[in-house]
Amino acid sequence: MARFHPLKVTDVRRETRDAVVVTLMPREQDRALFDFTQGQYLTLRRDFGDDELRRSYSICAGCDEGVLKVGIKRVDGGAFSTWANEHLAVGDEIDAMPPMGRFFTPIEPDTVKHYLGFAGGSGITPLVSIIKTVLAREPGSSFTLVYANRQISSIMFREELDDLKNLYLGRLSVIHVLRAEAQDIALFTGRVDGEKVKALFAHWIDAASVDTAFICGPEPMMLAVAAALREHGLSDAQIKFELFASGQPGRAKARAVSATAVASQANVSATVTLDGATRTFTMPRSGQSVLDAAHGAHMDVPFACKAGVCSTCRCKVLEGEVEMAVNHALEDYEVRAGYALSCQAFPLTDRIVVTYDE
Repeated sequence: MARFHPLKVTDVRRETRDAVVVTLMPREQDRALFDFTQGQYLTLRRDFGDDELRRSYSICAGCDEGVLKVGIKRVDGGAFSTWANEHLAVGDEIDAMPPMGRFFTPIEPDTVKHYLGFAGGSGITPLVSIIKTVLAREPGSSFTLVYANRQISSIMFREELDDLKNLYLGRLSVIHVLRAEAQDIALFTGRVDGEKVKALFAHWIDAASVDTAFICGPEPMMLAVAAALREHGLSDAQIKFELFASGQPGRAKARAVSATAVASQANVSATVTLDGATRTFTMPRSGQSVLDAAHGAHMDVPFACKAGVCSTCRCKVLEGEVEMAVNHALEDYEVRAGYALSCQAFPLTDRIVVTYDE
């Protein structure tokens, strides 16, 4: 089970007016724990007074760079991102879980693929890692990136993307779409929505050539882009999402129907296994998630966003049934196999048995 480990801050670079790139170094004994796959993220932890805050930030380094870097964009009213942008300094230490996330496809050095990426704002962060790694490790593959921003000054990794285009001539194409600044080509001005994607496919991108599409950005953009991709022939298996914030329920918003659910009792018997240790306790039938109940029973189960989007709290239900209020992280086949996001899981039966060890 993932645990927090201290990372040393070795560099803080101002990327844009409201974003920094932070380079982190694990202790020697922890180095293997922080080996990462392109597209993964780190969950960082810090105490603010009496409150512990955890936030997930995508790794923006390629797998061959030999460093660990995350991009942190300031969010209005965000305590963690504001602190990182204004106060985090070289020499500081910050606690982090080892890399997590499945926003990637396996690298196949001998394959020839065309990858397509859609990024909005700081959603570029994991895509930078993916682009660097794919182009370095799959010499026959190419990547087309559609990157949406408000204006030129808000483009993260602009120079780095230009350098990558020069390094991998003909294999990386970057289309900048700016919402608030006019460009020479009218198609590249405005919002990235379903109509914009259709126009891009009509004039700039051969949809039939795309093997895998990655989408990371504001949820409305992601949903519109995914719908347009499906209309142009891409299957769900070809479309990968990454989301750290959510404005509406995910795919599991419909209430589950259980043949064995019993509504007569107010409490539920919960048995939870973590790191090989099992504990049984009583939790309310409604109003408390499996995650919160386990914490109330003094179990240090993992979590990050508590919003159903990062999958840090993923567990497997071995007995009984739960329903998830929100699910943006698990695929349908994982839900069918019994996995759930414990921060969003609420019991439907009188007894549930859950493990974090599978």
